[in-house]
Amino acid sequence: MTHFGIICPGSTGPLNTMLPLGQELQRRGHRITLFAITDVQPKVLAAGLEFSPIGEKEFPAGSTAQYFTQLGQLKGLAALRYTIHLLKQTAAVTLRDAPSLLKAAGVEALLVNQGSVEGGTVADFLNIPFVTVCSAVVLNRELGVPPFNTDWEYSPAWWARFRNQMGYLLLSRVAQPIRDVIADYRREWHLPLYAQPNDVYSQLAQISQAPAEFEFPRQELPPWFHFTGPYHSSASRQPVPFPYEKLTGKPLIYASMGTLQNRLIRVFQDIAFACEGLDAQLVISLGGSADPESLPELPGNPLVVKYAPQLEILKQAKFMITHAGMNTTMECLMNGVPMVAIPVTNDQPGVAARIAWTGAGEMVKLKNLSVPKLRNAIEKVLTEDSYKKNALRLQSAIRQSGGVSRAADIIEQVVTTGKPVLAKTL
Repeated sequence: MTHFGIICPGSTGPLNTMLPLGQELQRRGHRITLFAITDVQPKVLAAGLEFSPIGEKEFPAGSTAQYFTQLGQLKGLAALRYTIHLLKQTAAVTLRDAPSLLKAAGVEALLVNQGSVEGGTVADFLNIPFVTVCSAVVLNRELGVPPFNTDWEYSPAWWARFRNQMGYLLLSRVAQPIRDVIADYRREWHLPLYAQPNDVYSQLAQISQAPAEFEFPRQELPPWFHFTGPYHSSASRQPVPFPYEKLTGKPLIYASMGTLQNRLIRVFQDIAFACEGLDAQLVISLGGSADPESLPELPGNPLVVKYAPQLEILKQAKFMITHAGMNTTMECLMNGVPMVAIPVTNDQPGVAARIAWTGAGEMVKLKNLSVPKLRNAIEKVLTEDSYKKNALRLQSAIRQSGGVSRAADIIEQVVTTGKPVLAKTL
């Protein structure tokens, strides 16, 4: 039995990937402890895993609600900068607190979410192995692939590589505060400094919750990079009540802007107007951003709820209108559900670009959002068979990727051998 520690951001997206992975390893007899800010504790305990708090002074109970409220009102580069600010604060308290806590708990290996780039430094300091887990779109930098925070189309042309290079330079400037914090600790701990951004990821195994077919063509991923498909499970989530009796039996259009960038009320209004008059029932989940009663009256009488049991609703959905969060996108594709994506910030533009590239949906850019443009995208996805066929093609790819079982196999092999687990060997 191995005692695994988990380091990941405290938001819903990373947790919905890391908790099922921890549950699968626990089912195999391992011990799992997640190290994070206090507000994460209820979700971790509900999943049946152990929890250890970090940064209790900086992030007291209830503090994340304030941060997420602020983030939910932002978009584009402003939202990305605020996300970087939060990640820098979390990185600082993780580097300060986690080493002693992990050592005291007897943690023998780490699972580090790709959004917690400080986790690898903690593992290096403790001299224990770690595996990188990609909950979001793959963040590994490669000039042939657009930066994760852009909605740029993929192109192998020279001009696209130059465009991508400029995008990465801007991204590096925005993310510099996080790198500075990590560099300070690596100097203090006499660890070699990272030479380039991809060095922060594991040299033993990196695993993505997407199937390879969803990712842009890649030429420079390390040989120990694995596309295993998603790990999502209702068993790792707290139950969510839902008024199923109000479903009419008409084709169901499900709309959600996630649990972070979900306070742009005008977007929900545009969605309702764009769906008005369709022979379908619109269900809107506010993701906790507001109570349904606080919204202005929406056209078409949609069913509006504060939260929805997304995995269950998607089993009945004709298609989904989404912010293009990676978890929601994978959950749609697990169910063969095509999408209309309205990305807001962070990796959502990159995910939306891949939704369009794979033909599994349409993208409507937030800066260009209007009821006519959204209505046009909705009608295309509703009436053209190609979107459903491509969603089903990706559903098949997910089923063949191995999912949480294959991811756990890779992790166990890392711990057993202490050597890189190459994709071609599995």
